[in-house]
Amino acid sequence: MTMTTIKVPRELRDRLKEQAQAEHRTLGEHLAHLAANAEREGRFKQLRQAMARTSEADMESYREETAWWDRAVDG
Repeated sequence: MTMTTIKVPRELRDRLKEQAQAEHRTLGEHLAHLAANAEREGRFKQLRQAMARTSEADMESYREETAWWDRAVDG
């Protein structure tokens, strides 16, 4: 893996370092964790937006189908 240097304000570096230590991670591992969380949040945001665009007819169809499956599993 190739290493690089990034320039951040000293206060930010110190905050990130404290957070990493609290989670028993290296600073690099912590930054990777933060990047993965940001990507995950982006996917959830897209999912919420797609759900908000779902028509009421499609939502009703979804409710009916899940109710059918719930009855099939319980029965």
